[in-house]
Amino acid sequence: MEELKAIFAMAPKPEERVAVIRANGPVFCAGLDMKWRARNAKGESGIEKMLHAIETYPLPVVGVVHGDAIAGGNEMALQGDIVVASTAARFGMSLAQVGLAPSWFLAKKLLEVAGPVITKRILLLGDPLPAKEFHALGLISHVAEPADLEATAAKVIQRLADNAPLSLKAMKALITRYEELKPELSRL
Repeated sequence: MEELKAIFAMAPKPEERVAVIRANGPVFCAGLDMKWRARNAKGESGIEKMLHAIETYPLPVVGVVHGDAIAGGNEMALQGDIVVASTAARFGMSLAQVGLAPSWFLAKKLLEVAGPVITKRILLLGDPLPAKEFHALGLISHVAEPADLEATAAKVIQRLADNAPLSLKAMKALITRYEELKPELSRL
């Protein structure tokens, strides 16, 4: 978590066009290790700062999700600007099943992306949803069969890399600023 936060806190190199988050192993990310959290709990877990660094990174961020993205993993995937997921992946927030509640920062992102009805379903029931359903709900942008995931992700990443870098940075800044100002804008 600290390494990801540090990476996304650094300014991108001039030749970089896009950032990609992916994982190794059978899952994308199952969230925080609860035993680690119990041993190291000193208030804030640091996940909020790491997710904020991903969300505000000046380049487009692509999440390539090959396996389950649960709890903090779900939120990490949703911080990406574009998510390409395998049909084998599931997304969810199982916190209610283990006696936890998400922080405001985590719930806020889910509310922004999913809206209140879907957020209630995801948080209150805690059941993981298949990537195809997340895609149908508009929560992720691309879904591919497992054998096609890497090729689909490569096409999306290349398409972004081919775009004008200053335009991408300006558009990303505009979207990030909109997300920050949305509460004030909704009162107008």
